[in-house]
Amino acid sequence: MTTSSIQNDALKVFRERHSVRHFDASYKLSEQEIKELLEIAGGAPSSWNLQHWKFVAFTDAEAKEKLLPIARGQKQIVDASVTIAILGDLEANRNAELVYGSVIRAGLEDTYAGYNSHQVLLSDIEEAYAVNETSSYRRDEAIRNASLAAMQLMLATKAKGLDSGPLVGFEADAFINAFHVPPRYIPVLLVAIGKAAKPARTTSRFPVEQTIIWNGFEPDAT
Repeated sequence: MTTSSIQNDALKVFRERHSVRHFDASYKLSEQEIKELLEIAGGAPSSWNLQHWKFVAFTDAEAKEKLLPIARGQKQIVDASVTIAILGDLEANRNAELVYGSVIRAGLEDTYAGYNSHQVLLSDIEEAYAVNETSSYRRDEAIRNASLAAMQLMLATKAKGLDSGPLVGFEADAFINAFHVPPRYIPVLLVAIGKAAKPARTTSRFPVEQTIIWNGFEPDAT
């Protein structure tokens, strides 16, 4: 396979991914297939590589029915082979030792994200989370980085010949209560995954010229 064909295949995934609302309820993904998709999603970039996400996978009919009213009756929740809840980690600083532990033990000093030592790296992480404990920093980081994983999940799904649909129309507090989510995590979005029963609804996109600002806004721009 040539470099050009690989690029074309990748771009095809980006261009053909659309949000699906109607899924074939008879189509079932195996646990291994779901794990592979989530492994790929977990390869998304994240601040300090702290991997600010947890995935809750809903495959059982009973669990999906429990989720359905929380998701305001959106039927793709139960018809999709799996619905993934992407949670953001408000305490991702606690992941630092796990993420960098093996690197530290191996003495690979050139892998600390540009830092001179792991002590400086870990200190900066802890300081950022301590200083911003009462600000929106933790929430912003949790949502921002978990969203990167969610997008990677949807692209991986399309690359596998499957379909997906993100949902943000759900009751976050009810989700937390119903599924016993620890305070450390916040629900960011749901992603339904399976085989489309109907094509995705056609949507329009702004022309690229309408979305680019070259080198900053003009003074007093509105």
